[in-house]
Amino acid sequence: MPNKSKLVRIFIGNIANAVVHEVLENAIEEQSLRSHYGKEMLNSMQLARKYREQLNPIDKTLPESVNIRRQIVKKAEQELKLRIKKGYTGINIDSTSKIAEKLLKKLKA
Repeated sequence: MPNKSKLVRIFIGNIANAVVHEVLENAIEEQSLRSHYGKEMLNSMQLARKYREQLNPIDKTLPESVNIRRQIVKKAEQELKLRIKKGYTGINIDSTSKIAEKLLKKLKA
């Protein structure tokens, strides 16, 4: 079993990826792309749930949850800014924090 810091990094990466894909899903009008981003978001959430359960029992909040939330938002915003530079349009970076909060509540993190 990987050590705790590695599990936390993987958990943060998967949640941040889920946040990015949900923001992108909200920004796109084309249905085929929306469904692709939705599937990616669900896949990242499933992986995050797997790592979350390895960190603590699911019924307890992670002790470093405030720091984890900050890292998730920062990582997601960085990725979205890269996407904007690549020419993606309609991306609402301001929604990142709210979406991260919503997904973390689903995982009770």
